[in-house]
Amino acid sequence: MSEQVLVTLDREVRDADAPLLYADDLAVVRGDGVFETLLVRGGRALKLEPHLARLQTSARALGLPNPNPVEWREAVKIAEQEWGDEREGAMRLVLSRGRESGGAETAFVTVAPVSERILQARRTGVSVLMLARGFSVDLSASAPWQLLGAKTLSYATNMAALRYAATLGADDVIFVSSEGNVLEGPRSTVLIAREKTLLTPPPDHGILPGTTQQALYEVASDRGFRCEYAALRPADLIAADGVWLISSVTTVARVRKIDGLVLPAAPLGDEIVELVDLAIETAGTEFTEV
Repeated sequence: MSEQVLVTLDREVRDADAPLLYADDLAVVRGDGVFETLLVRGGRALKLEPHLARLQTSARALGLPNPNPVEWREAVKIAEQEWGDEREGAMRLVLSRGRESGGAETAFVTVAPVSERILQARRTGVSVLMLARGFSVDLSASAPWQLLGAKTLSYATNMAALRYAATLGADDVIFVSSEGNVLEGPRSTVLIAREKTLLTPPPDHGILPGTTQQALYEVASDRGFRCEYAALRPADLIAADGVWLISSVTTVARVRKIDGLVLPAAPLGDEIVELVDLAIETAGTEFTEV
């Protein structure tokens, strides 16, 4: 029996071991769709409203019909109830353009156990490779059809980068632009600390705006941190007082090694973990019109 929960937008709980997609669904044959991932903790999907807002932004970028937040909230609530409150879960919201032969969009919510890879990254941090992404920081503005700021189902390049890193003994990747600017991880936002200043690359460099990073900045600003967006180079990561990859399900993973170079311990490491946990627990608790 599957450990997963599957709920469609018609509020039906499905058998997660039974087929759901048609063979010609454009999510399968083209990667034509968008998704979001959320952490379920204590029986609640964390930061739901920011994720729904980003789902709508991504859908607009792909020319998909506007996702109805009420329908998604209802499906999420059912999935939360089915999952329970005794363990964490990784929730995914998926919206596909639907079948190539025509018809309605495909939309569903899943919850699955948090993987051991993620738990290990939280506990011990990650080693990363810096890999070229192959485009300029200006590409997002000059070629919006590249969908650089959207969270799409087209993840083949990201997964290929992670597999390549694994062959060289690394856990994760940080992408670098053609100019040598730090961008993002395949599934995370890059964050560094310089004493009490937190910095992350700006979204207009063609990266996905991070919901966890945005929530962290709100909380950290109230705790005396300066929170800034700035162009970063690899040398800035090496010289920083800590480097982290942050995301909704992993939450925060300290980067302990870059291209084989061991980084010193982060003086603010425990405080950053505390702030991220506080941020994800408190962000997006109010319904918003998205």
